[in-house]
Amino acid sequence: MNEHINFDFGRTNRTGIPEVIYAEGKEEPIVLKLLEDFALNTEHPIMFTRLSPSVFRRLSPEFQSKYSFDALAKTAYSNQIPKKVNGRVAIVSAGTSDGFVTWEAKRTLDYLNVKSEVFEDCGVSGLWRLQEKLSQINSFDIIITVAGMEAALVSVLAGLTSKPIIGVPTSIGYGVCKGGQTALNSILACCAPGVAAVNIDNGFGAACMAYKTLLSCKGSTK
Repeated sequence: MNEHINFDFGRTNRTGIPEVIYAEGKEEPIVLKLLEDFALNTEHPIMFTRLSPSVFRRLSPEFQSKYSFDALAKTAYSNQIPKKVNGRVAIVSAGTSDGFVTWEAKRTLDYLNVKSEVFEDCGVSGLWRLQEKLSQINSFDIIITVAGMEAALVSVLAGLTSKPIIGVPTSIGYGVCKGGQTALNSILACCAPGVAAVNIDNGFGAACMAYKTLLSCKGSTK
């Protein structure tokens, strides 16, 4: 497709998840060319992550109309994966400051054709917010929990649910939070069993983990 890009069209067959284009760090003309090429390629649904709104706005309106774009999550995709995965994922965030990661996870699950719902602003500084939504959250099959600072929400929620939790530390915080390192260590040190962790700010990775787990356990439908 491009002299700088060696696209992996076989990744779906090998891993169950198609290659996704990570836009951050790529030269703007390359990203724009990829967006244009895939807008015309209806055979292969595509998703772009960490896509700057300023870059997306440089596309012509004709090409922009081919994508679903979200400026907060910095994601764009052309179409959903055709097969729908059975099961549902709850995405629980500690605060709206974690929104860029929360909605990256949500958008990735939408692209992968997985039913999901966001429960935003459930941080432990106001436990009543989590308590009000706990019965709804527990009706889902997998829970993605997104939290910065000390990521206490992950440990608290893990002690209140029988569902597996994928913890996503975010870089939200200052001082000893160290760009998400404290949140990551807190999730890794969680004493409640049934918690896994992904990399800092990796909403995409958490969504893919939930997708693969559901696909293995519950399968998919057309």
